[in-house]
Amino acid sequence: MRSLAIETATAVCSVALFDGHECIAFVHDEVGRGHAERLIPMIATLPDGGRADRILVGCGPGSFTGLRVGIAAAKGLALAWDIPAFGFSTLSLLAAQCFETLEAKAEALVIINEGGHGELFVQRFDWGNPVGLALAESLTPEEAISRLQAGDRVAGTAALRIADLSHHSDFKNVLPDSRYAMCLGEDALVNALSPIYIRAADAKPAAPQ
Repeated sequence: MRSLAIETATAVCSVALFDGHECIAFVHDEVGRGHAERLIPMIATLPDGGRADRILVGCGPGSFTGLRVGIAAAKGLALAWDIPAFGFSTLSLLAAQCFETLEAKAEALVIINEGGHGELFVQRFDWGNPVGLALAESLTPEEAISRLQAGDRVAGTAALRIADLSHHSDFKNVLPDSRYAMCLGEDALVNALSPIYIRAADAKPAAPQ
């Protein structure tokens, strides 16, 4: 079975095509902004235009625009190809990625990502299990540091920023990579393709006249 993985929740625009658990092609680019312009052309460069038997898409938390772009593309392709689409947490993807690439030095992994407006997205994982121990939270840097425990491994897009403020030493900046989507396991996938926002939207509705 072929799977197409899409991840657009952060500054990265990342797609990968799998045959079973083997990644047969991928495009991974740190674009910052411009996911809407880059995503579909990236998918088109994959073998058979990225055609797969199912789609896996990152649902955040992360950039409001990036999430909408990735989820809309997944829904559109799933409809056009008549295949199922499943969502996953971007923080869970990062956890699975760390379990594959980092030496196990701790019982717990804390993923800390940039959340906008000075806040951070934080979630704790048992080492080796990409399903979080509790729901992700949006915290200030000081609050995030207060949640850390002795011996925690800390990774994510904001890990080094926290390292500068913390007495802990085991930090690594990591960007989400769609090539690790098949490491998530079925328990980390959800049927509903809904953005995981956590923090309220920046835009506010206009006041009634």
